[in-house]
Amino acid sequence: MTAGAVASQEVVVERVGAIAIVRLNRPHRLNAFTESIRVGIIEAFDACDADDDVRAVVLTGTGRAFCAGADLEHGGDTFLPDEPGDDGAAPADAGGQVSLRIYRSTKPVIAAINGPAAGVGVTMTLPADVRIASETAKFGFVFTRRGLVPEACSTWFLPRVVGISTAAEWTLGGRMVPVAEALDRGLVREVVPAEQVLERALAVANEMIAGTAPVSVALTRSLLWGALGASGPEEAHRAESEVLYRRGLSADVQEGVQAFLDKRAPEFPDRVSGLGAG
Repeated sequence: MTAGAVASQEVVVERVGAIAIVRLNRPHRLNAFTESIRVGIIEAFDACDADDDVRAVVLTGTGRAFCAGADLEHGGDTFLPDEPGDDGAAPADAGGQVSLRIYRSTKPVIAAINGPAAGVGVTMTLPADVRIASETAKFGFVFTRRGLVPEACSTWFLPRVVGISTAAEWTLGGRMVPVAEALDRGLVREVVPAEQVLERALAVANEMIAGTAPVSVALTRSLLWGALGASGPEEAHRAESEVLYRRGLSADVQEGVQAFLDKRAPEFPDRVSGLGAG
């Protein structure tokens, strides 16, 4: 997979071994969110999921900011909505389309938040499995200060990440959240110097994929996120039982057990790109 797999020049894809780096690339506008970035992120994750050589994805920004939120160059008209559909339903918000695509990733996702992130710039990171932040980062769920409400599925994700009390405090008041507070409340897993944030994210990504079966990683990620909406442990039990049954019949399990007995590294044969076929 190459950067050419993504049509948008405002999102570029790089490869470091088995890790794909999806980079927001509008540094002159602090990577402010545009339609081109929406399309580019979705295309990038489509390409990553289709490429079995990609084992994990790191999402980051170019320059001193991760993403300043929606690009406000059109002033008060920035958030004028599209026309409703034929059924009268409101059009899907752009940030939500991005968040749902990241949520549906079959590869682990690590957000390397290299600087300030506001609005959709922070809500798009919530479906990531791990968030690593730069010391220069700060976070703004600033929607109420613009006359808006939270988007990008953040009213579902944020309370599950930081708890309902913190989610309410941050979204109702809309103040900028310092990186130390974000760490304390669990929004980010760790904070590192700015020059180390991408390197650290790559290290975490490699730790998550080393010696693991790609299909099992994809299915485990799906089970974990799915269980957040479960009505109780019984629902999780049913889902796990179904996946365990199918995995127990797989060539991956045969290889994983035999490799353990042989005291060698496993070479798992199953491919994530084949999940949709079965």
